[in-house]
Amino acid sequence: MNIEDIEVKKTLRVVFMGTPTFAVPILEGLIENYLVVGVVSQPDRKVGREGKVLETPIKKVALKHNIVVIQPEKIVDAEEEIYAWKPDIIVTCAYGQILPVTLLQLPTIACINVHASLLPKLRGGAPIHRAIMNGYKNTGITIMYMTKAMDAGDIISTREIPILEEDTASTLHDKLSIIGRDLLLETFPSIIEGTNDRISQDSSKVTYAFNIKREDEKIDFSKTKREIYNQVRGLNSFPGAFCVLDGKILKVWEVAMSDGYYPDLLDGQITNLYKEGIGVKVSNGEIILTVVQASGKQKMKGADFINGIQEKEKLVGKVID
Repeated sequence: MNIEDIEVKKTLRVVFMGTPTFAVPILEGLIENYLVVGVVSQPDRKVGREGKVLETPIKKVALKHNIVVIQPEKIVDAEEEIYAWKPDIIVTCAYGQILPVTLLQLPTIACINVHASLLPKLRGGAPIHRAIMNGYKNTGITIMYMTKAMDAGDIISTREIPILEEDTASTLHDKLSIIGRDLLLETFPSIIEGTNDRISQDSSKVTYAFNIKREDEKIDFSKTKREIYNQVRGLNSFPGAFCVLDGKILKVWEVAMSDGYYPDLLDGQITNLYKEGIGVKVSNGEIILTVVQASGKQKMKGADFINGIQEKEKLVGKVID
């Protein structure tokens, strides 16, 4: 590294905007290599039945490194504070709010975003969940210039990875978080120097990754076993898929696709009790609920759930909603 590079890293003023765990490696990578002068995160929120207020993961990292953090309910209410930081570059990653044009135009160099998909596919707030739920075979990270429209800016760099058959939203989240950090640090010098690529997105190939809603979590047993398998792993480990058994919510964390075929049964009807878990008839065959969680209980193997039910033989033939 030459002296000019060292001076740039010491003097380049970076503002980071992010909130969840996914953004933590990205912020840590910037702190290790550049001068981060301020961090913006969503407000701390109450969680759980006790309503305990938890700091955002990004706030924790910033405070650990003695970096000023602001947490406005609305980003427009914090513009003066961000102006005072005099950013050369603003980096956002899973921040959770749309930036106004005034902030997009503020940095001397650029506003850039680290997004967890291969744009223009899966614009929006849940690209990791949706990639698996939609049955994508690959995904990746995109570094892009920010514009007023959501995730519509010019692409600077991308890195693609396969989605493995055993991947869940949790495992894919962790992989992409590290790739996002590495790709950003590799791309940063070319952004500073203005030598990077700038590729317009093909609007004809745009798809969206809308935030997960409650109805996305409910299993529809009239779908195929592949669709249900993708849904369950795409919602693992948050927020989780669910169904309704005997009027009670049953979270479903893992399923297995079976070769069983029961054309005379109703979709959602329990077919058998296996050592792996509960067999359920679906549109094109059978799935087995292998890891479940009853209300107020811990996650458990499907077989353990079965063993905890009195007169468990009466489960067979019931219909799960």
